[in-house]
Amino acid sequence: MGGPRLLEMLGVTPPAPIAEFERRQSAQGRSVVYLLRDGQVIAAFALADVVRPESKEAVAKLHEMGVEVAMLTGNSRAVAQSVARELGIDQVFAEVLPEHKDQKVAELQRQGKKVAMVGDGVNDAPALTRADVGIAIGSGTDVAVESAGIILVKSNPLDVVQIIRLSRASYRKMVQNLWWAAGYNIFAIPLAAGRDPALL
Repeated sequence: MGGPRLLEMLGVTPPAPIAEFERRQSAQGRSVVYLLRDGQVIAAFALADVVRPESKEAVAKLHEMGVEVAMLTGNSRAVAQSVARELGIDQVFAEVLPEHKDQKVAELQRQGKKVAMVGDGVNDAPALTRADVGIAIGSGTDVAVESAGIILVKSNPLDVVQIIRLSRASYRKMVQNLWWAAGYNIFAIPLAAGRDPALL
């Protein structure tokens, strides 16, 4: 039993009725799993992930902040694109093997982008490590949690928005403090030196 990748590995082509079933289900954003016996596809099952309502809101808020959103998944391209359309995701990497996820992160980095990767599984660990910022879901696997720089206690996509807001606010405050410190040194040190009798 397995997905489209299994059929590719075995060089198996499903019969026409099952292929048509797969096409219809994929167009509706469902993943298809095949059952094989003696090297032949004998059945197929459609599985659907429920898209959380917070996900669409999170993507919209990230767009408002000027953040591009990409999806990295092992699901079929048709399923991934269906979900991406529903959520308004900008870029889709579909049918990605677990060992290639970190390569997709590196590909985005080569384009000059800063990458924050959100993941929760063992297969996400290399990508979480490679990303500029790795964000793990607290309820995920220990390996993912150990690989990330930030751990979300809840599995709420809106928390990613809060992380970016907090980091930007912290950066602005840091820049303000640097300017205040520089201004103080530029004006206060010469003033103090001018009043110091030892320097007159």
